[in-house]
Amino acid sequence: MKFAAVFILLAVGGCFPSLCGQTAPKSGDEPGPASALLSRNYGRVEGDTYISPTGVFRIKIPVLAELGGAVSDTPNSVIFDDDFQIHVSVAAFPLSQDLKSEYETRGPQKFLISFFTGIVMPDFVANFPGSSMEQKAAFLPQLQGGSILIYTLHPGGSNFEIRSTISRAVKPVVAKWGNLSFVRSGYVFIITTELAERALQRSTYKQTPEEENALLRQRLLDIVAKMQIAPSPAESKN
Repeated sequence: MKFAAVFILLAVGGCFPSLCGQTAPKSGDEPGPASALLSRNYGRVEGDTYISPTGVFRIKIPVLAELGGAVSDTPNSVIFDDDFQIHVSVAAFPLSQDLKSEYETRGPQKFLISFFTGIVMPDFVANFPGSSMEQKAAFLPQLQGGSILIYTLHPGGSNFEIRSTISRAVKPVVAKWGNLSFVRSGYVFIITTELAERALQRSTYKQTPEEENALLRQRLLDIVAKMQIAPSPAESKN
């Protein structure tokens, strides 16, 4: 599979320094709950909905300002997080002609597994050494034309570590993320969310791997249900 033309930087490790902590300028009326979340964004917010810079997707914002919710993005990805248990990233990267051909030839399941293991996972490992994939990946043929669901483990990779640790002597938690990927409208989508309970509950945390996977799966499906993806030109003609 040819990956040379694709560069991925997934914003799963935290907020972007240039975006977080900056509030959008006010004009006229006081901002509503959704607009109060805004940093200086590439995309935009309309009501309670975030719209990507390319316009290829829009999503109902899954965090609230009153709970410490924040929205930050790059030209290709957006992060939603709050002070409690939400950290979600949604990324959409255009496929080169070579990758489109690979997708059409190999089909969604083989393409997406290869894409994730060949591009996404090395990026995770570079940011959090020791990261690994669980073996229990799932292919969801009816979701978005075929989606792959992969669970990953990341030593020291929790976005909630600083919120739950009061001493540096405490060993960092091994974060667990659910990753859902599919191809739509000429883009490969990667949606990632962290199982915050691992970091926040620590010694009282008792979930089995199967229970963890069920939680992450449902949360990812809930995120997809909040999304609208623009049809490709070919789809629009049909």
